[in-house]
Amino acid sequence: MNININEIKNGMTIIIDGKLCLIEEFQHVKPGKGSAFMKMKLRNLRTGALVEDTYNTNIKIERARVDRLPMQYLYVDGDNYVFMNTETYDQMELPSEKLTEQIKFLKEGMEVTIIVYEGEILGIDLPEKVEYEVVETTEAVKGNTTNNAMKDATIETGYVVKVPLFIAQGEKIIISTKDGKYASRA
Repeated sequence: MNININEIKNGMTIIIDGKLCLIEEFQHVKPGKGSAFMKMKLRNLRTGALVEDTYNTNIKIERARVDRLPMQYLYVDGDNYVFMNTETYDQMELPSEKLTEQIKFLKEGMEVTIIVYEGEILGIDLPEKVEYEVVETTEAVKGNTTNNAMKDATIETGYVVKVPLFIAQGEKIIISTKDGKYASRA
């Protein structure tokens, strides 16, 4: 479906210059002289690359229909990660190359969204913040009272995150899946 570029919104999926992209940000610019243009920050859904570009406001772009399937992560099978559709109970395997950075945050039973375009799996969306158990951490060094002193902690998925000194082994913590940083105690 073709739409006018003035009808776009943040989060919309479009095909522009032959690439499937998600609009992260856009700004309509009307300079004093010359014609108006659209400045857009686009994420290529196939490569993950972020591109900023400007486009004339009189062009038409193709809107892409992307399906978001509610899934639950079940287990890992070799190089494949197995998910189950929470509505139809169908199972789907995704190769580790499709998940990249998200692998370190996956834990069994986690609810995720798999993004599909015309049968092609583009990737997954994780919850923004997730609770994990600290399985290993070092003891706080006595006398280390600097502001925001941090230490390494390994969570149940094997990912190592910086946490405040008061976090102990066995505690539950909240981690942001967007940047991989400690958010709070659970």
